[in-house]
Amino acid sequence: MFAAVLDTCVLWPSLQRDFLLSLAIEGLYRPLWSEAILEELQRHEQLKLVDRGIGETDAAAKADFLLDQMRSAFGDAIVHDWEALEGSFGLPDIDDEHVLAAAVVGGAGAIVTENFKDFPSDAVPSTIQIISARHFAADAVDVNPASALRALRQLSSRHTRTPHTPAEILDILVARYGMNEVDEILRPLVD
Repeated sequence: MFAAVLDTCVLWPSLQRDFLLSLAIEGLYRPLWSEAILEELQRHEQLKLVDRGIGETDAAAKADFLLDQMRSAFGDAIVHDWEALEGSFGLPDIDDEHVLAAAVVGGAGAIVTENFKDFPSDAVPSTIQIISARHFAADAVDVNPASALRALRQLSSRHTRTPHTPAEILDILVARYGMNEVDEILRPLVD
Protein backbone atom coordinates (compact mmCIF):
# COMPACT_ATOMS: atom_id res chain seq x y z
CA MET A 1 0.00 0.00 0.00
CA PHE A 2 1.20 3.50 -0.82
CA ALA A 3 2.61 5.20 2.29
CA ALA A 4 2.82 8.94 2.93
CA VAL A 5 4.28 10.97 5.79
CA LEU A 6 1.80 13.59 6.96
CA ASP A 7 3.67 16.70 8.05
CA THR A 8 2.39 18.58 11.10
CA CYS A 9 1.13 21.46 8.96
CA VAL A 10 -1.43 19.20 7.24
CA LEU A 11 -2.44 17.45 10.48
CA TRP A 12 -3.13 20.57 12.45
CA PRO A 13 -6.22 21.91 10.70
CA SER A 14 -8.87 19.66 12.26
CA LEU A 15 -11.18 18.97 9.34
CA GLN A 16 -8.34 18.51 6.87
CA ARG A 17 -6.67 16.03 9.27
CA ASP A 18 -9.95 14.19 9.80
CA PHE A 19 -10.58 13.93 6.06
CA LEU A 20 -7.07 12.73 5.26
CA LEU A 21 -7.21 10.15 8.06
CA SER A 22 -10.69 9.05 6.99
CA LEU A 23 -9.25 8.29 3.55
CA ALA A 24 -6.56 6.21 5.25
CA ILE A 25 -9.15 4.29 7.27
CA GLU A 26 -10.75 3.34 3.95
CA GLY A 27 -7.40 1.92 2.83
CA LEU A 28 -6.59 4.54 0.21
CA TYR A 29 -3.07 4.96 1.62
CA ARG A 30 -1.03 4.26 4.75
CA PRO A 31 -0.28 7.31 6.90
CA LEU A 32 3.13 7.67 8.51
CA TRP A 33 4.52 10.03 11.12
CA SER A 34 7.17 10.17 13.79
CA GLU A 35 6.81 10.92 17.47
CA ALA A 36 8.45 14.27 16.67
CA ILE A 37 5.61 15.10 14.25
CA LEU A 38 3.04 14.08 16.87
CA GLU A 39 4.77 16.18 19.53
CA GLU A 40 4.57 19.22 17.22
CA LEU A 41 0.91 18.47 16.58
CA GLN A 42 0.24 18.19 20.31
CA ARG A 43 1.84 21.60 20.96
CA HIS A 44 -0.06 23.32 18.14
CA GLU A 45 -3.37 21.70 19.07
CA GLN A 46 -2.95 22.69 22.71
CA LEU A 47 -2.08 26.30 21.81
CA LYS A 48 -5.08 26.50 19.46
CA LEU A 49 -7.40 25.32 22.22
CA VAL A 50 -5.94 27.77 24.74
CA ASP A 51 -6.39 30.57 22.19
CA ARG A 52 -10.05 29.53 21.95
CA GLY A 53 -10.49 30.01 25.69
CA ILE A 54 -9.97 26.49 27.00
CA GLY A 55 -7.84 26.28 30.14
CA GLU A 56 -4.31 24.95 29.77
CA THR A 57 -4.99 21.72 31.67
CA ASP A 58 -8.10 20.91 29.64
CA ALA A 59 -6.38 21.92 26.39
CA ALA A 60 -3.47 19.60 27.16
CA ALA A 61 -5.87 16.76 27.96
CA LYS A 62 -7.80 17.28 24.71
CA ALA A 63 -4.59 17.42 22.66
CA ASP A 64 -3.31 14.27 24.38
CA PHE A 65 -6.63 12.55 23.65
CA LEU A 66 -6.30 13.41 19.95
CA LEU A 67 -2.84 11.87 19.79
CA ASP A 68 -3.99 8.80 21.71
CA GLN A 69 -6.81 8.36 19.18
CA MET A 70 -4.39 8.68 16.27
CA ARG A 71 -1.95 6.20 17.79
CA SER A 72 -4.77 3.78 18.49
CA ALA A 73 -6.39 4.01 15.05
CA PHE A 74 -3.07 3.86 13.18
CA GLY A 75 -0.83 1.64 15.27
CA ASP A 76 1.53 1.04 12.37
CA ALA A 77 1.92 4.72 11.44
CA ILE A 78 4.78 5.51 13.82
CA VAL A 79 8.17 5.44 12.11
CA HIS A 80 10.94 4.41 14.50
CA ASP A 81 14.72 4.74 14.26
CA TRP A 82 14.77 7.74 11.91
CA GLU A 83 17.01 9.75 14.25
CA ALA A 84 20.29 8.55 12.69
CA LEU A 85 19.34 10.29 9.42
CA GLU A 86 18.27 13.57 10.98
CA GLY A 87 20.56 16.37 9.80
CA SER A 88 21.96 14.41 6.87
CA PHE A 89 19.85 15.87 4.05
CA GLY A 90 20.91 19.53 4.11
CA LEU A 91 17.38 20.91 4.15
CA PRO A 92 17.05 24.71 4.42
CA ASP A 93 15.29 24.33 7.79
CA ILE A 94 17.06 21.86 10.06
CA ASP A 95 13.82 21.51 12.01
CA ASP A 96 12.28 19.68 9.02
CA GLU A 97 15.00 17.04 8.78
CA HIS A 98 13.01 14.69 11.01
CA VAL A 99 10.11 14.67 8.52
CA LEU A 100 12.32 13.61 5.61
CA ALA A 101 14.17 11.11 7.81
CA ALA A 102 10.86 9.52 8.79
CA ALA A 103 9.84 9.34 5.12
CA VAL A 104 13.07 7.60 4.12
CA VAL A 105 13.04 5.11 7.00
CA GLY A 106 9.29 4.50 6.64
CA GLY A 107 9.51 3.84 2.91
CA ALA A 108 7.10 6.67 2.09
CA GLY A 109 6.34 7.58 -1.49
CA ALA A 110 5.31 11.08 -0.48
CA ILE A 111 5.52 13.78 2.15
CA VAL A 112 2.22 15.62 2.41
CA THR A 113 3.04 19.19 3.40
CA GLU A 114 2.38 22.82 2.61
CA ASN A 115 6.02 23.79 3.23
CA PHE A 116 7.47 23.16 -0.23
CA LYS A 117 10.41 25.54 0.20
CA ASP A 118 11.60 23.42 3.13
CA PHE A 119 11.89 20.30 0.93
CA PRO A 120 13.83 21.31 -2.21
CA SER A 121 13.98 18.63 -4.88
CA ASP A 122 17.78 18.49 -4.86
CA ALA A 123 17.75 17.44 -1.18
CA VAL A 124 14.88 14.94 -1.34
CA PRO A 125 15.37 11.42 -2.70
CA SER A 126 13.72 11.06 -6.11
CA THR A 127 11.51 8.26 -4.77
CA ILE A 128 9.71 10.71 -2.45
CA GLN A 129 7.19 13.17 -3.84
CA ILE A 130 6.51 16.44 -2.01
CA ILE A 131 2.79 17.13 -2.40
CA SER A 132 0.16 19.44 -0.94
CA ALA A 133 -2.74 18.09 1.10
CA ARG A 134 -5.27 19.16 -1.55
CA HIS A 135 -3.42 17.39 -4.37
CA PHE A 136 -2.71 14.33 -2.27
CA ALA A 137 -6.38 14.08 -1.24
CA ALA A 138 -7.46 14.46 -4.88
CA ASP A 139 -5.09 11.69 -5.96
CA ALA A 140 -6.35 9.40 -3.19
CA VAL A 141 -10.01 10.15 -3.96
CA ASP A 142 -9.42 9.58 -7.68
CA VAL A 143 -7.99 6.11 -7.04
CA ASN A 144 -11.26 4.88 -5.54
CA PRO A 145 -14.12 7.39 -5.41
CA ALA A 146 -16.48 4.85 -3.78
CA SER A 147 -14.09 4.34 -0.87
CA ALA A 148 -13.53 8.09 -0.63
CA LEU A 149 -17.30 8.62 -0.50
CA ARG A 150 -17.51 6.13 2.38
CA ALA A 151 -14.77 8.09 4.14
CA LEU A 152 -16.68 11.34 3.63
CA ARG A 153 -19.91 9.81 4.92
CA GLN A 154 -18.16 8.34 7.96
CA LEU A 155 -16.61 11.73 8.68
CA SER A 156 -20.04 13.31 8.43
CA SER A 157 -21.51 10.75 10.84
CA ARG A 158 -18.81 11.59 13.41
CA HIS A 159 -19.73 15.29 13.31
CA THR A 160 -22.29 15.17 16.06
CA ARG A 161 -21.47 18.29 18.07
CA THR A 162 -21.75 20.50 15.00
CA PRO A 163 -23.46 18.29 12.40
CA HIS A 164 -22.36 18.58 8.78
CA THR A 165 -23.72 16.69 5.81
CA PRO A 166 -21.22 15.22 3.34
CA ALA A 167 -22.04 18.11 0.96
CA GLU A 168 -21.39 20.66 3.71
CA ILE A 169 -18.05 19.02 4.51
CA LEU A 170 -17.10 19.27 0.84
CA ASP A 171 -18.04 22.96 0.92
CA ILE A 172 -15.72 23.48 3.90
CA LEU A 173 -12.89 21.46 2.34
CA VAL A 174 -13.09 23.67 -0.74
CA ALA A 175 -13.41 26.97 1.13
CA ARG A 176 -10.73 26.35 3.75
CA TYR A 177 -8.28 24.03 2.04
CA GLY A 178 -8.81 24.50 -1.70
CA MET A 179 -9.85 20.89 -2.27
CA ASN A 180 -11.66 21.72 -5.52
CA GLU A 181 -10.55 18.51 -7.26
CA VAL A 182 -11.88 16.42 -4.37
CA ASP A 183 -15.17 18.27 -4.69
CA GLU A 184 -15.31 17.71 -8.46
CA ILE A 185 -14.91 13.96 -7.97
CA LEU A 186 -17.17 13.46 -4.96
CA ARG A 187 -19.91 16.07 -5.41
CA PRO A 188 -21.74 14.12 -8.16
CA LEU A 189 -21.75 11.07 -5.87
CA VAL A 190 -23.06 13.03 -2.87
CA ASP A 191 -25.87 14.98 -4.56
